[in-house]
Order: sequence, then structure tokens, then C-alpha cells
Amino acid sequence: MTTHTPLLIIGTGFAGIGLAMKLKRRGINDFILIERSDDVGGTWRDNRYPGAACDVPSHLYSYSFKLKSDWTRVFAPATEIWEYIRWCAQDEGIMPHIRFNTNLLDATWDEVGTLWRVQTSQGEYTANVVVTAMGHLADEKYPPIDGIETFTGEKFHSARWDHSAHLDGKRIAVVGSGASAIQIIPEMQKVAQQLIVFQRSAPYVIPRPDRAYTHAEQRRFARDPASMEALRSELFWGMEYNYAQRRAVPKSIAEAYSMANGHRNNQVTDPEVMAKLTPDYEIGCKRILISDVYYPAMQARNVHIEASALERVEGTTLVSAEGNSYEVDAVVFATGFEAIEPPFAPLIHGRDGLALSEYWSQGMQALDSTTVAGFPNLFIMNGPNTGLGHNSVIYVVESQIDYIVGGIEFMRGARASVIEARPESESEYVEAVIERSAGTVWLTGGCKNWYVDYRTNRLTVTWPDFAYAFRDSNGEFEPAHYSVA
Repeated sequence: MTTHTPLLIIGTGFAGIGLAMKLKRRGINDFILIERSDDVGGTWRDNRYPGAACDVPSHLYSYSFKLKSDWTRVFAPATEIWEYIRWCAQDEGIMPHIRFNTNLLDATWDEVGTLWRVQTSQGEYTANVVVTAMGHLADEKYPPIDGIETFTGEKFHSARWDHSAHLDGKRIAVVGSGASAIQIIPEMQKVAQQLIVFQRSAPYVIPRPDRAYTHAEQRRFARDPASMEALRSELFWGMEYNYAQRRAVPKSIAEAYSMANGHRNNQVTDPEVMAKLTPDYEIGCKRILISDVYYPAMQARNVHIEASALERVEGTTLVSAEGNSYEVDAVVFATGFEAIEPPFAPLIHGRDGLALSEYWSQGMQALDSTTVAGFPNLFIMNGPNTGLGHNSVIYVVESQIDYIVGGIEFMRGARASVIEARPESESEYVEAVIERSAGTVWLTGGCKNWYVDYRTNRLTVTWPDFAYAFRDSNGEFEPAHYSVA
């Protein structure tokens, strides 16, 4: 049996739930969301590893149109963010629109019917408009390591934590040194007999100004929502200031180095450990991380830093790129996500059956970071150039929500059955993004990061400007950039 819906949204993280909330508030109720899991929450549902928390302040990492007065901490733990998304979906009446345990298998544009035919694990859907809201951090990425399948101990990715695994007193390896790893390592140090950290490159780490909110503060936020809005504004513009570091503005760069180097110098006392934990690239080239417990954990007696990548696995033996061998009982891969080549792209076929992955074979691109020529009636959230390295990505998500709601309302007002990004408009936008990217630290800072497409050396994941500039450029649907039928 085929189910038809005017609008199909794929994914129920911040993007999908936020869009659904805005649609309902605008009186648009004829939509369905499909979700491959059994609950909402996206990356915050999936990433439940020990120590998981947000590195953007809670009051900013939330919807501006759905404030929460009782955040427990300045930086919320992952479970609290997950509960926030669940509360939003329930409180706004989104849950009845969701079809859980429904995995996308294929979406193909039907030229004759002028609609999308979407195959899922629970049957076929047809939809006039499809929105992908599957996120940058949805599908875990394992590095290509020889012999990884031969490992006989506990083995899992940070995004798929095995909570049934017994790790106390074990020899544990953590592979990676990014945002997830620096939260996991202190927790593993507490329980491991020995902890081996495979660090391909050292991160820059700054203090984490975290604390619990008092009951008095929570009561004030509840009584006076304007105080929450004022705090959001203060946090937003404070974080916007940090973008200047990515442009190598001398004053900002000096401040960033001073904070990161001062934090490391204050917390690391062992010269050998200091050498291993000192980055060899320009600050900001990779994400600047926040932690007060990472450096102390890395100096603990039961921790050994292997300052090179994991190269191969031989049974229970892990061998580094430097040729050092370690016997371990468990391996945690904190090795990131499939962001440059999103796994949903091969499943989406536009005009003439062209797969989105083929169209993006030289890197992701989209008009206004949201729509793609040759893929009519398709909106992509958290797609090309929508990531932020310095501020809250929820600000970008809300900008895309406004854009998509504007596009849907335009189609309905104009009685249009098809809208499609004009190729020339998309090309102009992509060239403008390339111009904005030139000179940024992601391209010139001397590191390898997951924001830059390895095939073309183009910045395709991150937005190369201030967050407010994204909204100025991409916060409003522009019909002139589209073919309409």
C-alpha cells in the first residue's frame, strides 16, 4: 500500500522537529515525518556515551521559539537535550505525525506524476515535497584500518555506545581526539586498568565555564522569559566574536592562542605529555574544544598517549602508525561522522534518475545551502555549508526552517506543483561561498579536517562567515531563483 502526503520530512532531530513545529504554528498540518529509530532526538538520542554533553551553552542550543527555563547547567548533558527535543515534539503535537522505525531506502522524482516516490522499510510513500533533515552527525564513520574485523574484544563507535559492555578494570583504547573523545577519555580513565589514546593530532582545548543553574535563576527565567532572550543574545554575540579567529584577525588569533596555550600550560606539568598535547597547526583549523578534565585525565598514571594513528589490528593487538603495539580488551572509536559524503545522498534520485551523490561527486553544493538544481521540490536541511565551528548550529537550522516554510507557502499561494533551483542561481551561490571561504583557517591552517572535501579541497560542510550572515543570505525564500511550474 502507498501512503500519500503533501509533505514528507525525513528525520526527527532538531531540524525535522523544528520544521514540523513551525509548520503547525502556521496552520500547515498535512505532513508526515519518518524516523528510522523508535524515538525522536537525532544525534542526541544516539550519542549517549559516558560524559556526553553539549559544547554550546544550553540557552543558545535550543529553539528561540521554544524556550526552556529549567536547564540544569550552562552546558547541558546529552540526555537533557534529548529530553528537550522529546518535550518539544510532545508539547507541540508533533508525535502523531511521526512514523517510527521507518528507514529511507530510496527516493525518486516521478517526472510524470510531479511527485516523489519514497521507498522505506515500512512501505512506499508519495509526496509532493520532500525535506531531508538527517543531520551532519547522523551516521558514524570508522577509519579504514587493516584487520579491524579480527578484533575479538568489545568494539563500538561513540555514537553507538554499547551500554552492556563491561569495561571496569579492562585495557581500553580510545581512537580519536575530537569533541567526543575528550568527553569520553576522562570517563574511561576512571574505570580502565590501562587506557591507550590513539591521537592522530592534538586538539586545542580551552576552559569549560560550566556550572549548575540555581533554582533562583530557573525561577527568574520562568517568570521573565525576556531574561532568557537577553541571555541568548549575549551568548550569541559573544560566540560570533570568535569567528574572527577563523579569519586570522591578529587580535582574535592572539586571544585564542593565549586562552588555549594558557589552559594547557596551567594543567599539564609533564614535559613529555606537554609535547604530545601541543598542536602543530593553526588554532581554529579544527574545532576548538572545551574541557577542564581532559588534560588531567591524559596525565593519569593509567593513561598512555600514542601520538599517532591506529594503523592495523591483529586479534587483540593494536598497532600504531609509529609501529607501537598494545594489547587491549576494548576499543572505542571516537572517529566522527560521514559529513562530507552524507549516506542519504546515494538514496535520492532527481531528474533522469541522477543520484544526489553523483551530482555531489565533486563536493556538496546547493542553492542557499538548501535546494539543488535537478532535484525539484526537495529541501535539504543541515546540508552543504550549514555547519558552524564557532556558534550554535540551531541558529542555522532556524534560518533554514524559515526558508523552507516560505518555499512551501509560496508553492501553495502560487498553486505551483513544481519548484526547482535554477542552475545559474545555484552556481552563483556556490561561487560566492567559495569566495567567502578563501583565506579561512579551515583551508590555510595546516590541518586535515572534516569540513573540507578531500576530492576538491573545497569547504563544503561549514559556513565560512558569521552565523548572522547565513541568516541574512539564506533566511528567506527567493522565488526569483527558482523555475516554477
